[in-house]
Amino acid sequence: MNYQQAMDYLKELTKFGINLGLDRIEELLRRLDRPQHLLKIIHIGGTNGKGSTSAMVAGILGAAGYRTGLFTSPHLHSYTERFVLGGEPIEEETLARLISEIKPHLDDMVSEGWEHPTEFEVSTALALLYFARERTDFVVLEVGMGGAIDSTNVVMPMVSVITNVTLDHMDYLGQRVEEIAQVKAGIIKPGIPVVTAAQGSPLEVIRRAAETSNSRLVQVGRDVSWFPSDHSGNFRTQQFEVMGLFNRYPVELPLLGPFQQINAATAVAAVELLFSRLDQPIPFDAVIRGLLRVHWPGRFEVMGGEPTLVIDGAHNHAGAMALKQALQTFFPHRKIIFVLGMLADKERAKVVAELVPLARAVVVTRSNSPRAGDWTQLADYVRKELDQVTLVEDVGSAIKTALAMASPGEVVCVTGSLYMIAEAGAWLKLKGKRMTK
Repeated sequence: MNYQQAMDYLKELTKFGINLGLDRIEELLRRLDRPQHLLKIIHIGGTNGKGSTSAMVAGILGAAGYRTGLFTSPHLHSYTERFVLGGEPIEEETLARLISEIKPHLDDMVSEGWEHPTEFEVSTALALLYFARERTDFVVLEVGMGGAIDSTNVVMPMVSVITNVTLDHMDYLGQRVEEIAQVKAGIIKPGIPVVTAAQGSPLEVIRRAAETSNSRLVQVGRDVSWFPSDHSGNFRTQQFEVMGLFNRYPVELPLLGPFQQINAATAVAAVELLFSRLDQPIPFDAVIRGLLRVHWPGRFEVMGGEPTLVIDGAHNHAGAMALKQALQTFFPHRKIIFVLGMLADKERAKVVAELVPLARAVVVTRSNSPRAGDWTQLADYVRKELDQVTLVEDVGSAIKTALAMASPGEVVCVTGSLYMIAEAGAWLKLKGKRMTK
């Protein structure tokens, strides 16, 4: 099949929904000769920040000269973004060829009585097969959902990472944060060191799991720390220091927001643990260069133009809290117009309560996802906080409306579902918007 046919096939697999468990992925990988056994993996989970942290770890390893694979989800613009090798997404032809190779195995599984693997399980298998075929030195593997029975949890990593734990995906992971922490702690393997930036009761759950597994636990904020900086009006990079396990690193990071400083400290700790396990010197210069070059779109990106435009994928309550902190840090006392679109299965009321008090006006729009539900209900939550609410279904038109409403000196912040952020990014690219220098 060609690339478009392959994408149509993967899209068709979404009908199997979210079906957690490891039996199907383990069987599929067995039929592919278990490519995961050929890989040195850094396994990264958590509620928020796992994508940024994964990109940072991959960036550091790449700067150190290692052939590094990176598997993340979801993608913003192209499915190929999920499978990155050496900083470059997989070629469309290669991805189509791998899907064509895997499809007969999927058909055989179903004919033999197995449930059909889900789209994410197939995506995970594709990543492991691709990176094994390419003889990568390391693979940074982002957890899809949860941990214990997420399809990525078929690997034996060199290091495990749990960025943080907050309420999200409660229909699948549990109603209490401690229950969710227990699921996420499922990626901790016996004797394998783990890094976490979790706090409070989730940290205690992770600590107990690490003790049970006889795994060294490195706690960000205690064993590894960072020193916040004054951004001084710089919307291109932020500078700060990370005090790692072995070195002190002066960091310049092109990802904005205080939360990215925590993610950077987490990434540094993961790399330090990795090289400690390999009994190799820590690549000090690679840490500096890798973090300087890291790129992770859709996370507090400040775009050019007047009024100032910000896009951020704050798709849950914890993300909204981080976005609120970043907006107050970078744009104190400036009026904000939000373009807001969220999925129906997210904590809409909590996100609105966090962000809308900062707003002069809100434009509610629709995320391009079957999970969007009745997107107009989001406006009902907003009206409890603010009268100035406009509904515009098309994302591009919603941004255009917000920009027209804004006065010079104000900020337009586009946020919510990553699906909506992807549409926003495509529209902004078409209009020639770019990062502020």
